[in-house]
Amino acid sequence: MLHEAETFCTAARQRRYFFMRDFLSVFTDSAKEFTKVRSLVTTSLLVAVSMVIEMFSIDIGFAKLNFAFLAIAIIGMLFGPCMGMMAGFACDIVGYLAHPSGGFLPAYVLVGGLQGLFYGLFLYQKWSGHSIQFVSNKTGKTTDITLYLRAIVARLADVVIINLLIQTKLNLHYGFIPQEAYGAAIVARVAKNVIELAIDLPLLFILLPVALKAYQHIFRRSVSPKVAG
Repeated sequence: MLHEAETFCTAARQRRYFFMRDFLSVFTDSAKEFTKVRSLVTTSLLVAVSMVIEMFSIDIGFAKLNFAFLAIAIIGMLFGPCMGMMAGFACDIVGYLAHPSGGFLPAYVLVGGLQGLFYGLFLYQKWSGHSIQFVSNKTGKTTDITLYLRAIVARLADVVIINLLIQTKLNLHYGFIPQEAYGAAIVARVAKNVIELAIDLPLLFILLPVALKAYQHIFRRSVSPKVAG
């Protein structure tokens, strides 16, 4: 029994070691993207695309839907959390410079960077690990659904942590939401984000694989289709 317990503890320590090694390698690999011209050019183009999308929000009455995050998600998938975070910073700063309104608030720049960091952490295609396979009972066909599951987790983290918790708190702190209207604002943001999720996730499922394949084809790269695992 003692030998089995020691073996189990050793295996657990090894798993933690390999996880931390893979986790840290995500950041080191992502940091190396800053030395590659193609990564910088592609990121710059996607930041510009994000700025264009930002201009065309959809008004649904009690809230406005915006899909600028899609470009940031693609940057995070292709180039990881470091590049994703820088792209998030850039989008917020460039967006303010292009359409200045009110004062410049660095807290919102940090939030933009955090969004890019999240998508890079969950979606970066260089993160090693086991893929998640779905097997059809009828046809026996196997499909790798890792990217789709990671997209769900990434978007949920963005919606819950950034949109609902952090953004609402910042809006209240800076007086954009009156104290007495805070509860109503939370309800409105929850409803808005539920509607967004129903639209955002299918868009991510379509665009992320297409963007990854297009990037591989253009630069002739043999990138593993697996993502964080």
